[in-house]
Amino acid sequence: MNYTVVLPAAGSGKRMKADKNKLLLELFGKPIFVYTLEVFQQDPSCEAIWLAVKEEERSMIEQNVKKYGLTKVQGYATGGAERQDSVRACLESIPPCDVVLVHDAARPFIEPLVISRLAAEAHAMGAAIAGVPVKDTIKKADNGIIMETVDRDQLWMIQTPQAFTYELITHAAQSAFEDGFLGTDEAMLVERLGQPVQIVESTYENVKMTTPDDLVYGKAILESRRQEDQR
Repeated sequence: MNYTVVLPAAGSGKRMKADKNKLLLELFGKPIFVYTLEVFQQDPSCEAIWLAVKEEERSMIEQNVKKYGLTKVQGYATGGAERQDSVRACLESIPPCDVVLVHDAARPFIEPLVISRLAAEAHAMGAAIAGVPVKDTIKKADNGIIMETVDRDQLWMIQTPQAFTYELITHAAQSAFEDGFLGTDEAMLVERLGQPVQIVESTYENVKMTTPDDLVYGKAILESRRQEDQR
């Protein structure tokens, strides 16, 4: 199933304790966001890549897009104050298509098989999101006092990509904007319309590069994959 992918890339380096957008930080000499875009560049089912960026960073991002031959990047939108604003800006710019994926540019380790399953499920059901089962015991607490132990068999840690039919996600984004509703992810905008959302099991390596510890983990993943490729 072919798709267009939207990547909000207008973040900051606050939690990364960096003085610039964390996506511009490098792992083994290459910016984080380039690793992410390369996954989609190499996927035959990806028809186009759209990025939401800060205007002051656009030139630098465009230079890297050209340098690494990321020819599927079709356009840019100006990122907004919130992630939701950035995604909506891209949705207003992209041509109509069958399926739209929204993916964190700071998740460079998404597996192609997961992407394929998400696109297929979205085409069939309207909406599908990546996630992994919670591994740790979860406690619900009030002021630091445990109130109950939550059944983790029903809990998932949600990731991206999140995949939707074009009509559904554009309608959900516009509806949220008109109602002044701010969600934590794109799936939440769809859920409020009463639309079922299918979870597609992803991998625990599909982490978001958010804090300095994540960079250490990211380098370990890259090194492990390089060793596997050499075998």
